[in-house]
Amino acid sequence: MQPHISLIGVPTDIGAGARGASMGPEALRVAGLAQVLETHGLQVLDRGNLSGPVNPWLPPTDGYRHLAEVVTWNESLHEAVYAELAQGRMPIVLGGDHCLGLGSISAVARHCRQSGKTLRVLWLDAHADFNTAALTPSGNIHGMPVALLCGHGPSVLTGIGGHTPAIEPSMVRQIGIRSVDAGEKRFVHAAGLEVFDMRYIDEMGMRHTMEQALAGMDENTHLHVSFDVDFLDPDIAPGVGTTVPGGPTYREAQLCMEMIADTGRMASLDVMELNPALDLRNRTAEVAVDLIESLFGKSTLMRKASPARVA
Repeated sequence: MQPHISLIGVPTDIGAGARGASMGPEALRVAGLAQVLETHGLQVLDRGNLSGPVNPWLPPTDGYRHLAEVVTWNESLHEAVYAELAQGRMPIVLGGDHCLGLGSISAVARHCRQSGKTLRVLWLDAHADFNTAALTPSGNIHGMPVALLCGHGPSVLTGIGGHTPAIEPSMVRQIGIRSVDAGEKRFVHAAGLEVFDMRYIDEMGMRHTMEQALAGMDENTHLHVSFDVDFLDPDIAPGVGTTVPGGPTYREAQLCMEMIADTGRMASLDVMELNPALDLRNRTAEVAVDLIESLFGKSTLMRKASPARVA
């Protein structure tokens, strides 16, 4: 795992249906993210926050809310993430709403194409985020980034990074899904997206789920984790704009993160949808930082980690 970390704050809620995710980067800093990572011997450089257009809070036009502003923010993020990867650093994107997964992952995909790496994306989320303008009930683009990355949408979004589609559905493993619109569900099945929803986790357990989601990786795999904080059950993470009951427990989430860490393959990370305006004394940010620490090797178990099984 790359020991040189770059934090990139993206303070916008431009793609969301509730205001407040723009304060997410600062909440993660207040919760001590950089200091926690440094205790694991990582060299952390905080690049500060990107800047971009304000949220005009307008209704959708042709099925998309704030399209021009979303494009601007994601183009800026794409360039920032790509620059860090080109320098051999690990970018951690501090969101911001999850429309930003478009800029982040398109940059990672561009880097993988140029370096000959195989990309694997773990999408930890309560939502599939595979809507389109024709399917969305809201027009909020934070419900569309996976579909956009797979080439479904306007070229100003699908073409960020100069390659359409940025990724193939086969590169994605979605974990924790439990809220999918009816039309979106049909589209997910048609696209062949691999989804480990909460019923799967309930029936098979988090260990088996993660073994399946991480299967087939090798030393040439670039693992990108896109962590939407609403992946977690709202009992432990209330500070998000789109809470959905029935998510992973704290212990299940810890196991998920620990098994990712065991692979040693994670090379980039998004932390999205943290909304301090809806939180209780920064509790959700603190839980998020605790789980991020587990992604970098903190174990709650008093034993040596078992060898990673990624082949």
